Amino acid sequence: MRKLMTSAGEALSGVPWNAYPRPQMVRKDWLCLNGTWSFIHGDTRAEIRVPFCPESLLSGLGLKMEYGREMVYSRSFTLPEEWRGKRILLHFGAVSRSALVRVNGREAVSHEESYLPFSADVTSLLREGENEISVTAVNDLSHRHPWGKQKENRGGMWYTPVSGIWQTVWLEPVPEKYISSLAIRAGRDWAEITAEGVDSGVVELGGESYPLSGGAVRICVPDPILWSPESPHLYRFSVTSGKDRVESYFALRTLSVERAGGKPRLCLNGEPYFFHGLLDQGYWSDGLYTPAAPSGYEEDIRAMKALGFNMLRKHIKIEPEQFYYDCDRLGMVVFQDMVNCGEYRFLRDTILPTLGLHPRSDARLNRDPAARENFLSAMDATVRLLGNHPCICLWTIFNEGWGQFRADDAYRRLKALDPGRFIDSTSGWFAQRESDVESLHIYFRRLKAGKQDRPLFLSEFGGWSLKFPEHSFNLEKTYGYKKYEDRDIFVRDLMSLYLDQVLPLVAQGLCAAVYTQVSDVEDETNGLLTFDRKAAKVTPEEFRDVSERLCRAVREQA
Repeated sequence: MRKLMTSAGEALSGVPWNAYPRPQMVRKDWLCLNGTWSFIHGDTRAEIRVPFCPESLLSGLGLKMEYGREMVYSRSFTLPEEWRGKRILLHFGAVSRSALVRVNGREAVSHEESYLPFSADVTSLLREGENEISVTAVNDLSHRHPWGKQKENRGGMWYTPVSGIWQTVWLEPVPEKYISSLAIRAGRDWAEITAEGVDSGVVELGGESYPLSGGAVRICVPDPILWSPESPHLYRFSVTSGKDRVESYFALRTLSVERAGGKPRLCLNGEPYFFHGLLDQGYWSDGLYTPAAPSGYEEDIRAMKALGFNMLRKHIKIEPEQFYYDCDRLGMVVFQDMVNCGEYRFLRDTILPTLGLHPRSDARLNRDPAARENFLSAMDATVRLLGNHPCICLWTIFNEGWGQFRADDAYRRLKALDPGRFIDSTSGWFAQRESDVESLHIYFRRLKAGKQDRPLFLSEFGGWSLKFPEHSFNLEKTYGYKKYEDRDIFVRDLMSLYLDQVLPLVAQGLCAAVYTQVSDVEDETNGLLTFDRKAAKVTPEEFRDVSERLCRAVREQA
């Protein structure tokens, strides 16, 4: 396997990811704990660069891990003098999979899930001067917990696992009574803001002040500027309660299903909209789950927008909040997957459904009660974590039957939790009764419309391989659903796929389409960018007109 570095990875120096990690609730003071930590795993005693996982090049290790065996991180820190007298919160963006955190030898917090942040008030554990923090983590690759596309024996559509700390570790000071979180709901001309942890305070927006009552306020916005990929307007505000102050933002937009041209359509701000998207796995050649710098997200988003895409389907992964903030501010819709939990069966979940054979009911699928409980708990936590981001317009619950069970019940649970977004209950197949879209994966046959009276969502297609050897991870194996060696022929056929097959489906009710995929990932060479992000396989000049014709076609159905 080749060691491929991104340009940002080659230029990496200093403290990595030294940028405030929570863009929707910003405080002035914080301390980044990324950088050099001591690391122990089996016979390995080394230094590791946090927040990059030990399997990655950017960690400085590139280890072959012993999955199920402990890894221990440790480092020291000293608090700034001006934080004296304040409460101190310790935050972890994500640790894969389980983590036990100690401060000065005493337990601070434990956590079980790979993709969700956690924190602790460590004030009582601190001492004057230097403090010690240690993290004992275990990645057991348990399928009873959300596991994504991690496989110890990676290959094809399964990738190198990501162990241990893979997002920012940081500290922040807060007063005795502080804002613990913000919950934001918004519509066409209003926003409701709830500050958890406090009862009173003031919201400041555009030079106006609005008092919190019971920790909440509803604001009516005159002459609203609606959010869209073409005009990603954000309303920035602050919340002050006692001695605490945080800065945040919201956007105004609506999502609805309306009939137009005789077909049900997904509508953004009351108008039929074509969600022109790409599958986004969120893997980098040198950092795996974690790009070398936060700017990696912006670069991907801008590259895809330059091609005319307006949506990314974030596939089987939850990103650091920086990604969603960049989508909010740059104007990129996100269709967000829940992370799969439970066993995958190649025959049941891939071969038979591809042939059109699958069970009518999913009641007996994924019968492990612990896996079911953990999946639903993680689904709820995902909505609480990401629900404030206007870029997210659709949730995907289950993908291709991976860990699927009682999808109709999961749909009703999610719709009650977040009634304002679209839901794709079963992406690809194993469809049940409840879903806002008819979701199809079509890779090996001509694209066609579905049969349901619902908005049609082509949630995966394409996946064509064009391999650039000098930018490829695996020179011996190539994974893709159709293979090309000539770039000109690849571009010609890609444009034909969209113009001859995707475009005609718009009149038949197609509202959204997701091509596989943004970038190559390990053996997969079916991205529009290479794995190291150093080469593009199609240019904006070649593809932009295709994108404009697609988006224009859905407007003509209005």
